[in-house]
Amino acid sequence: MRKYFRGGMAAVAGVLVATSVVLTPTASAAAKADPDTQALAGALATQKVTWEECAFPGVAEETVKQFKTVKGLACATVQVPRDWHAPADGNTIGIRVSKTQTAFKGTSRQGIALVNPGGPGGSGLPWGAAMALRAPVLASQYDFIGFDPRGVGLSTPLTCSYTVPESTDVNVLNKAKVDGCLENPLTKFITTEQTAYDMDFIRVLLGEKKTSYIGYSYGTWLGTWYASTFPSKVHRMLLDSAVDASQSTLENTWDLQPRTRDRQFQEALLPFMARHDDKYGQGTDPMEIRRKWEKGGGTREFVGQLFVAWFVIPAMYDTSQYHAAASAVASVIDATNPAGTDSEKVEQIVAKMLTYPGLSDENKAFIAKARQNALAAVAKKERVAVKATTAAAEVETWDATFEAIRCQDGQWNQNLHYWNYWLADLTVNAPFIAPFMETPLCAYWPATNSMPKPDKKTFPRLLVAQAELDAATAYEGGLATAKALPNAKMISVDNEGSHGLFPYNTDCVDDPITFYFQTGATPRKQFTGCQAVPLPGEDTTFDVGGKLTNGKVKIKMITPAVKQANKIVKDLLSGSSTAAADESGMPANL
Repeated sequence: MRKYFRGGMAAVAGVLVATSVVLTPTASAAAKADPDTQALAGALATQKVTWEECAFPGVAEETVKQFKTVKGLACATVQVPRDWHAPADGNTIGIRVSKTQTAFKGTSRQGIALVNPGGPGGSGLPWGAAMALRAPVLASQYDFIGFDPRGVGLSTPLTCSYTVPESTDVNVLNKAKVDGCLENPLTKFITTEQTAYDMDFIRVLLGEKKTSYIGYSYGTWLGTWYASTFPSKVHRMLLDSAVDASQSTLENTWDLQPRTRDRQFQEALLPFMARHDDKYGQGTDPMEIRRKWEKGGGTREFVGQLFVAWFVIPAMYDTSQYHAAASAVASVIDATNPAGTDSEKVEQIVAKMLTYPGLSDENKAFIAKARQNALAAVAKKERVAVKATTAAAEVETWDATFEAIRCQDGQWNQNLHYWNYWLADLTVNAPFIAPFMETPLCAYWPATNSMPKPDKKTFPRLLVAQAELDAATAYEGGLATAKALPNAKMISVDNEGSHGLFPYNTDCVDDPITFYFQTGATPRKQFTGCQAVPLPGEDTTFDVGGKLTNGKVKIKMITPAVKQANKIVKDLLSGSSTAAADESGMPANL
């Protein structure tokens, strides 16, 4: 049932809990009309849009061939104001857009539906064609539209440079990185607010009165921002694997991530391994498997970090890869003190992984890609180590879109003492992921935006879909969003961990979503509870985590099993300090 192209709120970097801002209408909001992007854009609204054959950099050739079977697929770069608050200043940037023409002509056509896969900073250009293939019933009524948001992919990119300071203090280094980025005149315009205006202008250029939208992960934040700013322009909207949009910033969403990853590891992956002792040979008690993992060093050792970063966490986004993740955990446990360089250790452990029974061709392809990523991380770590003695005064350049968006969409806590406390807390309450964590760049980044408050009278009816053990956008955040947004209805999937649900291929999940997009009708009850499909190689769905009651999953962030696992780590450490992760060898965006 799993498919290519899952959405991804992907960064490991964690954040502090933001002050909750309940989304309630104001008197001025109720009377305020939607911004008129056609009028704001001026002459740009009459630009000639030249459609051409699409190219999708980074997408597998076989997948591109499938995309090109979609009726009417074409791409174009459109010009938009760099700053929608000063559109007449003459500065423009390019947004790359893809369109499809799959909807049947006539009264059954519902219009266009934009799609965003998350990130922030994920390329959405392939998603018009991807959604047409994933949801053919809806494609008969909607022309799906993909686009690379500003700063991303084939749209105008955001890269930042800074001079490396003569200091080893991480706070000095981080502040230099942020200050260098703020010197780029484009940086302050790479925000969700500006992208929401771009989305509405795409609607204008395509000649549509309204737009529908499917957003995954961070795309749910973007969708909420659009719906709050342009409520009368929304036809249908699905927020799939939602961030916590009850907050004024993205800070709480990232604060929950370390804990949700610890939770899925302990509540779902290790029990899966225990049920398949015949394959992995680690015993039938999930807690004993965790004890073996931690006794061998776990994520406190660089090799363990590599395999969690590239083999385990990606499987938390798509649980069809649980066999690959389980083989990685078992192989790292069994590889006691492997000899050789880090690269040689990776090769030894991957070779062991491939000996486990039950790996599908998709699992093997997943392992092959993860192996390449792990070896690249090792090479990067080695390059950083060589440069360490000569790095001062060198100019570093980096892709800054991810940080610019999440940091500028509302002010994060900038008290560095708080972040020190936060990191210390993770070593106790989320020790599986804690070695990856560091103070986020948002702690040094000034912001002036915040999520707008929707008007209860005008905010559109929409759906939220959320998995219980989602490790990227916590169930708790999706639940808060469903409660806070006016007219929102939620579909909960119990015992599911994958990130990005629709289409899920069960009637309980897909039917109300499809019916909503066809008719506009949402479920009568605010919360609909669905059961997960079995994990790969199993014919039964096992109950893990919390309980499904009245359509909502009742689960704790630190469950009894997670508490017990955390105690195992504490006892093994016996007062010794947890080794910090070498961030240079880890991905910036998982």
